Amino acid sequence: MDLVLIRHPRVAVDAGVCYGQTDVPLRDDAHGLASALSARMNALNVPACVDGWHASPLARCASIAQALGGVAHIDARLAEMNFGAWEGRAWDLIDRALIDAWADDIQHARPHGGESLAQFAQRVIAWFDETCGDRPAVHVVAHAGVVRVLAAHLLGIARESALQWPLEFGGIVWFRRVRDQWVVVRWNV
Repeated sequence: MDLVLIRHPRVAVDAGVCYGQTDVPLRDDAHGLASALSARMNALNVPACVDGWHASPLARCASIAQALGGVAHIDARLAEMNFGAWEGRAWDLIDRALIDAWADDIQHARPHGGESLAQFAQRVIAWFDETCGDRPAVHVVAHAGVVRVLAAHLLGIARESALQWPLEFGGIVWFRRVRDQWVVVRWNV
Protein backbone atom coordinates (compact mmCIF):
# COMPACT_ATOMS: atom_id res chain seq x y z
CA MET A 1 0.00 0.00 0.00
CA ASP A 2 1.10 3.56 -0.72
CA LEU A 3 0.12 6.54 1.42
CA VAL A 4 0.76 9.89 -0.25
CA LEU A 5 0.44 12.95 1.98
CA ILE A 6 0.66 16.54 0.79
CA ARG A 7 0.92 19.49 3.13
CA HIS A 8 -1.28 22.30 1.88
CA PRO A 9 0.51 25.10 -0.01
CA ARG A 10 1.37 28.49 1.54
CA VAL A 11 -1.51 30.42 3.11
CA ALA A 12 -2.40 34.11 3.14
CA VAL A 13 -1.41 34.60 6.79
CA ASP A 14 1.51 36.50 8.26
CA ALA A 15 4.45 34.36 9.29
CA GLY A 16 4.54 33.58 12.99
CA VAL A 17 0.77 33.37 13.49
CA CYS A 18 -0.81 30.31 15.09
CA TYR A 19 -3.70 29.42 12.83
CA GLY A 20 -4.35 25.69 13.50
CA GLN A 21 -8.03 25.11 12.72
CA THR A 22 -8.71 28.69 11.65
CA ASP A 23 -10.00 28.48 8.07
CA VAL A 24 -7.47 30.68 6.29
CA PRO A 25 -7.23 30.99 2.50
CA LEU A 26 -4.41 29.87 0.27
CA ARG A 27 -2.01 32.58 -0.84
CA ASP A 28 -2.28 31.52 -4.50
CA ASP A 29 -4.89 30.02 -6.83
CA ALA A 30 -5.79 26.41 -5.99
CA HIS A 31 -5.95 25.29 -9.64
CA GLY A 32 -2.47 26.59 -10.45
CA LEU A 33 -1.09 25.04 -7.26
CA ALA A 34 -2.78 21.70 -8.04
CA SER A 35 -1.33 21.70 -11.53
CA ALA A 36 2.19 22.25 -10.15
CA LEU A 37 1.65 19.50 -7.54
CA SER A 38 0.46 17.08 -10.23
CA ALA A 39 3.56 17.78 -12.31
CA ARG A 40 5.83 17.17 -9.30
CA MET A 41 4.04 13.92 -8.44
CA ASN A 42 4.37 12.72 -12.03
CA ALA A 43 8.09 13.53 -12.04
CA LEU A 44 8.50 11.55 -8.78
CA ASN A 45 6.50 8.57 -10.13
CA VAL A 46 4.00 8.84 -7.29
CA PRO A 47 1.25 6.24 -7.78
CA ALA A 48 -1.81 7.62 -9.54
CA CYS A 49 -4.76 8.63 -7.42
CA VAL A 50 -7.65 6.35 -8.36
CA ASP A 51 -9.93 6.56 -5.33
CA GLY A 52 -10.08 10.34 -4.95
CA TRP A 53 -8.27 12.67 -2.59
CA HIS A 54 -8.86 12.63 1.15
CA ALA A 55 -8.66 16.06 2.73
CA SER A 56 -9.16 18.23 5.75
CA PRO A 57 -12.35 20.28 5.57
CA LEU A 58 -10.34 23.51 5.89
CA ALA A 59 -10.32 25.43 2.61
CA ARG A 60 -6.52 25.40 2.29
CA CYS A 61 -6.69 21.60 1.91
CA ALA A 62 -10.17 20.92 0.51
CA SER A 63 -9.70 23.37 -2.38
CA ILE A 64 -6.47 21.64 -3.44
CA ALA A 65 -8.07 18.18 -3.22
CA GLN A 66 -10.96 19.37 -5.38
CA ALA A 67 -8.62 21.05 -7.88
CA LEU A 68 -6.54 17.86 -8.19
CA GLY A 69 -9.61 16.20 -9.66
CA GLY A 70 -11.72 13.19 -8.92
CA VAL A 71 -13.75 12.74 -5.77
CA ALA A 72 -12.73 14.74 -2.71
CA HIS A 73 -13.32 12.78 0.51
CA ILE A 74 -13.54 15.53 3.14
CA ASP A 75 -13.02 14.35 6.71
CA ALA A 76 -12.92 16.52 9.84
CA ARG A 77 -10.47 14.09 11.46
CA LEU A 78 -7.83 15.40 9.02
CA ALA A 79 -8.12 18.99 10.28
CA GLU A 80 -5.09 20.55 11.94
CA MET A 81 -4.72 20.56 15.72
CA ASN A 82 -7.11 22.87 17.55
CA PHE A 83 -5.05 25.50 19.39
CA GLY A 84 -8.04 26.99 21.22
CA ALA A 85 -7.41 30.55 22.49
CA TRP A 86 -4.09 30.71 20.60
CA GLU A 87 -5.79 30.52 17.19
CA GLY A 88 -5.10 33.65 15.15
CA ARG A 89 -2.54 35.01 17.61
CA ALA A 90 1.12 35.66 16.92
CA TRP A 91 3.26 33.04 18.65
CA ASP A 92 5.53 35.71 20.12
CA LEU A 93 2.53 37.41 21.80
CA ILE A 94 1.42 34.26 23.64
CA ASP A 95 2.50 34.15 27.28
CA ARG A 96 5.85 32.33 27.35
CA ALA A 97 4.88 30.51 30.57
CA LEU A 98 1.92 28.94 28.76
CA ILE A 99 4.08 27.81 25.88
CA ASP A 100 6.60 26.36 28.34
CA ALA A 101 3.83 24.50 30.18
CA TRP A 102 2.72 23.03 26.88
CA ALA A 103 6.27 22.02 25.96
CA ASP A 104 6.78 20.39 29.37
CA ASP A 105 3.94 17.94 28.66
CA ILE A 106 3.46 18.13 24.90
CA GLN A 107 1.39 14.93 24.88
CA HIS A 108 -1.30 15.98 27.34
CA ALA A 109 -1.08 19.69 28.19
CA ARG A 110 -3.74 22.04 26.82
CA PRO A 111 -2.92 25.52 28.13
CA HIS A 112 -4.63 26.98 25.07
CA GLY A 113 -7.90 25.16 25.81
CA GLY A 114 -7.86 23.29 22.50
CA GLU A 115 -6.63 19.75 21.86
CA SER A 116 -3.69 18.01 23.42
CA LEU A 117 -1.28 16.29 21.09
CA ALA A 118 -2.63 12.93 22.32
CA GLN A 119 -6.23 13.94 21.49
CA PHE A 120 -5.18 15.24 18.08
CA ALA A 121 -3.22 12.07 17.30
CA GLN A 122 -6.13 9.89 18.41
CA ARG A 123 -8.51 11.40 15.85
CA VAL A 124 -5.92 11.37 13.02
CA ILE A 125 -5.01 7.73 13.71
CA ALA A 126 -8.72 6.83 13.88
CA TRP A 127 -9.06 8.23 10.34
CA PHE A 128 -6.03 6.20 9.22
CA ASP A 129 -7.28 2.96 10.79
CA GLU A 130 -10.72 3.33 9.23
CA THR A 131 -9.58 4.50 5.80
CA CYS A 132 -6.28 2.87 4.92
CA GLY A 133 -6.85 -0.80 5.71
CA ASP A 134 -6.94 -2.68 2.43
CA ARG A 135 -6.62 -0.03 -0.24
CA PRO A 136 -3.67 -0.14 -2.64
CA ALA A 137 -3.13 3.63 -2.35
CA VAL A 138 -4.53 6.57 -0.39
CA HIS A 139 -3.85 10.21 -1.28
CA VAL A 140 -4.29 13.00 1.26
CA VAL A 141 -4.10 16.80 1.37
CA ALA A 142 -3.72 17.87 4.98
CA HIS A 143 -1.64 19.88 7.44
CA ALA A 144 1.88 19.60 8.78
CA GLY A 145 0.59 18.32 12.13
CA VAL A 146 -1.44 15.56 10.48
CA VAL A 147 1.49 14.45 8.32
CA ARG A 148 3.90 14.40 11.27
CA VAL A 149 1.50 12.50 13.55
CA LEU A 150 0.94 9.90 10.83
CA ALA A 151 4.71 9.64 10.24
CA ALA A 152 5.30 8.94 13.94
CA HIS A 153 2.50 6.39 14.00
CA LEU A 154 3.62 4.53 10.87
CA LEU A 155 7.30 4.49 11.79
CA GLY A 156 6.74 3.72 15.47
CA ILE A 157 8.64 6.73 16.77
CA ALA A 158 7.86 9.34 19.42
CA ARG A 159 5.50 12.05 18.21
CA GLU A 160 7.72 14.72 19.75
CA SER A 161 10.53 13.66 17.41
CA ALA A 162 8.39 13.82 14.28
CA LEU A 163 7.05 17.27 15.24
CA GLN A 164 10.55 18.63 14.59
CA TRP A 165 10.90 17.22 11.07
CA PRO A 166 10.97 19.88 8.33
CA LEU A 167 7.92 19.96 6.09
CA GLU A 168 7.52 22.75 3.56
CA PHE A 169 4.23 24.13 2.32
CA GLY A 170 3.22 21.88 -0.58
CA GLY A 171 5.68 19.20 0.59
CA ILE A 172 4.99 15.68 -0.62
CA VAL A 173 5.48 12.76 1.76
CA TRP A 174 5.15 9.21 0.45
CA PHE A 175 5.03 6.07 2.57
CA ARG A 176 4.89 2.48 1.36
CA ARG A 177 3.95 -0.58 3.36
CA VAL A 178 6.37 -3.39 2.57
CA ARG A 179 5.12 -6.61 4.11
CA ASP A 180 4.21 -5.42 7.61
CA GLN A 181 6.48 -2.40 7.82
CA TRP A 182 6.12 1.16 6.63
CA VAL A 183 9.03 2.85 4.88
CA VAL A 184 9.53 6.43 3.77
CA VAL A 185 9.80 6.60 -0.01
CA ARG A 186 9.99 10.42 -0.11
CA TRP A 187 9.96 13.09 2.56
CA ASN A 188 9.31 16.77 1.92
CA VAL A 189 9.86 16.75 -1.84
